[in-house]
Amino acid sequence: MRRPVTVVGIGADGCAGLSSRAVGAVAVADVLAGGERHLAAFPQFRGERVVLGKELAHAVERIAALADEHAVCVLASGDPLLFGVGARLVDRLGAEHVEILPHPSSVQWAFARAGLAWDDAAILSVHGRPLAGVAARVRRARKAALLTGGAATPAAVARHLLRYGERGLAAWICEDLGGPGERVRRLASLEDAAACEDVGALAVLLLARTDPAWRPPPALPFLPEDALDMRRPRTGLVTKREVRALALAALALRPDAVVWDVGAGSGSIAIEAASLAPEGRVFAIERDPESAAHCRANARRHGMDHVAVVEGAAPAALDGLAAPDAVFVGGGGRGLPAIAAATLARLRPGGRVVIAAVTLETLEDARRALAGAGIAPEVTAVSVARGAPLAGRTRLGPLSPVFLVAGSIPLEPA
Repeated sequence: MRRPVTVVGIGADGCAGLSSRAVGAVAVADVLAGGERHLAAFPQFRGERVVLGKELAHAVERIAALADEHAVCVLASGDPLLFGVGARLVDRLGAEHVEILPHPSSVQWAFARAGLAWDDAAILSVHGRPLAGVAARVRRARKAALLTGGAATPAAVARHLLRYGERGLAAWICEDLGGPGERVRRLASLEDAAACEDVGALAVLLLARTDPAWRPPPALPFLPEDALDMRRPRTGLVTKREVRALALAALALRPDAVVWDVGAGSGSIAIEAASLAPEGRVFAIERDPESAAHCRANARRHGMDHVAVVEGAAPAALDGLAAPDAVFVGGGGRGLPAIAAATLARLRPGGRVVIAAVTLETLEDARRALAGAGIAPEVTAVSVARGAPLAGRTRLGPLSPVFLVAGSIPLEPA
């Protein structure tokens, strides 16, 4: 029976901060694994050493092989299950073969130094990760902690958030927490944090709302048309918000969904889909350069930094995009059959497609495309009338009717 692998959390103070149980795990180990900084804390260790560096997958396989015959101890920063190697080892070896001995994480230390409760905080890592999606997730948080590193410095993160409209946040930049070079700086605003360049390689950026009246955005987006920049606004080339609400409900979006908005126009569907999928990715495909520019501007204006605008005509522009969980097709005209076929071929099992049609011909093309793929089309006619003033009273003005044609890709058999 494989001996357990013990994963020991270690802080910036090295051996001094370890419990007797953690020290004992190192003492009885035949193999010691960890980053070079962690391994350097145990110069007296005489067994085999495994460095956890850029080739992490290879190191994990080496640990798994050694654990068949040897006692292995793995050193990891702070809590090994918070953006650490602990989860990788549990996935590879099974929870019954891995023992985790956590240490206070840098996030815990940071909130402790700032004197802030953190049970309502979003915890994110941008260390070695893209910044796309950070603004969308911070937008919903009263407090946030971001593990920074590499090119994603606290100043770079602050500038990114400012670019996507974030304001009213105090910041703390916390370095070498628990170590001899510990430094914690409180900054009054994101602007101050954006100018703070003298930061070490690894730091924690804390953010907290300064306005006591702040509230998170609505759970269900419902943007009025005048909240969006658009091409030729008088022509009404934007999906009306009542139709948007029904279309997004029909897409059955999950927080981590990959979404395509084909024929995105000014990006109204893409932006509201991104709000409902803050941990996912949204691709807004638009062939008109002017509309694509408005789509980018609208994504920045509403803080949706995980909306990628793809300028080009579908279906060719769909090549190379991540396979979607949900697709909204708001344009296509005579090209709709080819767009629908390309979309249905790429949708993941269980994925949803919604096609908006404003003509009977497009309705029939959409219905036929889904039926031809073996999908029972769900057809909904949306007729909306809005109140408008008339001589001191209110009249109802009808909007153009829209048909929504929806369907699901069957799940793969278990």
